[in-house]
Amino acid sequence: MEAVRLPWLRSSRALAAGTGVRVIASPVLLALLLSRSFTAAAIVFVPAAATDWLDGRLARRWGVTTRFGSFLDTTADKLLVTTALFGLVSVHRASPWVALVIVARELAILGLRAAVEAAGVHFATSLLGKWKATVQFVAIALAILRPDLSLAGVWLDQWAMVIAAAVTAWSGADYLARCAAALRT
Repeated sequence: MEAVRLPWLRSSRALAAGTGVRVIASPVLLALLLSRSFTAAAIVFVPAAATDWLDGRLARRWGVTTRFGSFLDTTADKLLVTTALFGLVSVHRASPWVALVIVARELAILGLRAAVEAAGVHFATSLLGKWKATVQFVAIALAILRPDLSLAGVWLDQWAMVIAAAVTAWSGADYLARCAAALRT
C-alpha cells in the first residue's frame, strides 16, 4: 500500500515546489529590477516562469491535478507577472497602461475564478489562457533583457508588451463570456 502512495506524494511535492519557486522569486525579482540588475533579474525570472509550464505538464502526466493546486498555480503566476510588471514600470521598461490592462485582467479573473468555483462550477484554464501566460512571460523576459532591436522606432519588448496586453484582454473577455451563465445562477 505504501509503494502506491509514495509516487503521488513525490509528484505533489514537486508541483508545490514549482509553485513555491514562483512565489519566492517574486520579491527577489522586484529587488533586482529596482536595482537595475537586469541580467540577474532575467536569470531569476526565466526559470521561475518555466516552472509554470513544467508544473502543468507534470501534473497532467502524473494525474495529480486538483482544484486547489490549480488555484495555487495560477495565483503564483499572477504574483510573478504582477511583481515583474511593477518593477518594469518603475524602471521605465513597461508602460503603466500595459501593466494596468494586464494586472486588472489578472485580478478580475482571479475573482471570477473564486465566484465560479464558489457556485460549484469548475473553472478550467482555457488554451487561450495558457497562450496568454506564455505571451506575458516572453514579453516580460524581453523587457527585462531589452534586446537592441527596434521596429518603427519602438523597442521589440514594447511591441511584445502591447501584444501581451491585447492577448490578456482577449483571454479575459473569453473567460467572462464562458462563465456568464455560471455567474447568473
